[in-house]
Amino acid sequence: MRRWGTDKTVASQNPKSRFISVDISEDSINEAKTLISSKGIENVEFQVADIFNLPFEDDYFDHIFLCFVLEHLPNPEQALKLLKTKIKQNGTITLIEGDHGSTYFHPESEHAKKAIQCQVDLQKKSGGDANIGRKLFPILESSGFQEIVVLPRQVYVDDSNPRWVEGFTKNTFTAMIKGVKEEAISNGLISEESFERGINDLYQTAMGGGTFCYTFFKGTGVKK
Repeated sequence: MRRWGTDKTVASQNPKSRFISVDISEDSINEAKTLISSKGIENVEFQVADIFNLPFEDDYFDHIFLCFVLEHLPNPEQALKLLKTKIKQNGTITLIEGDHGSTYFHPESEHAKKAIQCQVDLQKKSGGDANIGRKLFPILESSGFQEIVVLPRQVYVDDSNPRWVEGFTKNTFTAMIKGVKEEAISNGLISEESFERGINDLYQTAMGGGTFCYTFFKGTGVKK
């Protein structure tokens, strides 16, 4: 069985399947190789390739899995149509994408909302879509997939789960928004003072009494 796109969890739980992990970045591939090797996982091979020019014949894969890929593409529908040609008849596809418009938190902060919007605007400027999660059904449908199912996967974090407070609210989401600071300011999207206040307010949602909520979307489809 051939599957395109994976991680250490999926591969280790399916030792009888063969996985091919593809990324356009050689650095990312090398990092993944090191991680997989350290876990003693032997059913994954790696290739550096462009999603729009994959080195695989048609009807090659049983299943294709994409996670946080479509949000970076200016033409996600075209990408899915090309991927569909690489899937066997009755093969399947799984997509996981986020949606920044689903972000809710307490305490409320207009500065935090503006900082988040900077990331959305910058991604749109580069051809991507940080709110693509809500669009998975129509994108899959227009790409020709059938038996489509899209489900929301909500992440809700409060003081009762300090591991998620640290791992998701602070070190994943807030860190991602913080990473666009210089670009957001240089593009005139926000003042440095407002951005910094927004980041500080996001950190406040990870303090005592704060809450944070974000929704990912999982979409599946079948090639008929």
